[in-house]
Amino acid sequence: MARTRITSHSPWEPKFGYCRAIRVRDTIAVTGSTAVLPDGRIGGKGDAYAQARAALEVIRAAIEGLGASMSHVVRTRMYVTDMKFSDDVGRAHGEVFGDFPPATSMVQVVRLIHPDMLVEIEADAIL
Repeated sequence: MARTRITSHSPWEPKFGYCRAIRVRDTIAVTGSTAVLPDGRIGGKGDAYAQARAALEVIRAAIEGLGASMSHVVRTRMYVTDMKFSDDVGRAHGEVFGDFPPATSMVQVVRLIHPDMLVEIEADAIL
């Protein structure tokens, strides 16, 4: 079965042995995505909305790189370090998926891999 992988050059991808996204037939799975900048710093420090938008753009790039669009996304999972960020993260999610909302969940986690990260989002798409 053919698998097509995309990398975003996150510093954690080679360290932990994963890729940004993988497509198998008509299914795409996008790993947890954050506001990591190309130099490894975290963008939008202290701003959950900015971090959510950045994470969703990482997801968009991966989805489009595998021949799909955001309208193909059927499920997202949002992880926040504090539910006080839920409105900001939800607003970013709603702006991106407004016309084609996927199934989703938002959960609070103790922390993410870097202390400046406030949100991480993963997505699944079906073409």
